[in-house]
Amino acid sequence: MKVSIFGGSGFVGDYIINELIENDLTPYVLVRLGNESKITKYEQCKIITGNIENNTAIEQTMMNTEAVIYNIGIIREFKSSPSLSTLVHDDKTFEKLHYEGLKKCVDTAKKLNIKRFVLMSANGVKENGTGYQSTKFRAEEYLKNSGLDWTIFQPSLIFGDSSGKQEFCKQLKKDMLSLPFPVPLFHEGFLPFNAGEFKMSPVHVEDVAKCFVNSLSERKSIEKTFSLGGKEMTWKEIIKNIAIASDKEDKIFIPAPVLPIKIVASLFDRFGWFPISKDQLTMLLEGNTCDGSEAYSLFNIKNPIEFNLDSLKYLSDEK
Repeated sequence: MKVSIFGGSGFVGDYIINELIENDLTPYVLVRLGNESKITKYEQCKIITGNIENNTAIEQTMMNTEAVIYNIGIIREFKSSPSLSTLVHDDKTFEKLHYEGLKKCVDTAKKLNIKRFVLMSANGVKENGTGYQSTKFRAEEYLKNSGLDWTIFQPSLIFGDSSGKQEFCKQLKKDMLSLPFPVPLFHEGFLPFNAGEFKMSPVHVEDVAKCFVNSLSERKSIEKTFSLGGKEMTWKEIIKNIAIASDKEDKIFIPAPVLPIKIVASLFDRFGWFPISKDQLTMLLEGNTCDGSEAYSLFNIKNPIEFNLDSLKYLSDEK
């Protein structure tokens, strides 16, 4: 089977591509110029150079394929100024990448009569949530109403060795654990009784990739949405495991009321150097838990990789 994939040069996308190749499937990958080296098995892929705004590039990527995986996503958006040389915007926004890009790909799949379509969404998406949540929600709804044979995955926190790419645990190590300050345990209100007690269900990137690829040939997954998550853990447990795995077990943890941090973030989160956005704080405090057992059973993942010191060993090598 030939599979077109959008969002293949990122952390999760690279694992999906490797899983496709291991299952004797051929990935057709849309890649922005200069990002080819981000794909580990580049030489075993069919590469189409372009971006998600280019309808011709999208059609060239899908042409002669039998299934589509849409994995484009960002956790934080940045709006750029027009380039002096091109006089065009190069915005990386939720609207453009989560919704408009998905819409273009769905429409092109229908035009080319490609029925199978798999979407990377996220746990906790909702119509009236943050920009991240609402654009993911609208993308899901557009795909569900497309008439295609769709499958949607909604993972919680995805972790794993990123080989230098952006990844949650690595980012926490860089933005919090490696700085000469105590690590914040966020909480609502001003009383710290529940500091760091909101929960997540970390899921390993290898298990996510296996679910995506196995779903392509599993008819029972058509027109179904699957949660992907592991054991529930509190933020405090997660960040302490990351600290130990990063050789930062001597870090001090302190309660941190989220309201004043949100105020500061609302002023500075448009700058890349500021470590977190207001919306990210909102979603963090909401928690992010789910049960992945239905997906693991259907896609034959017998022993999902747990979030523990053994599976976090890659952090000790990250500089």
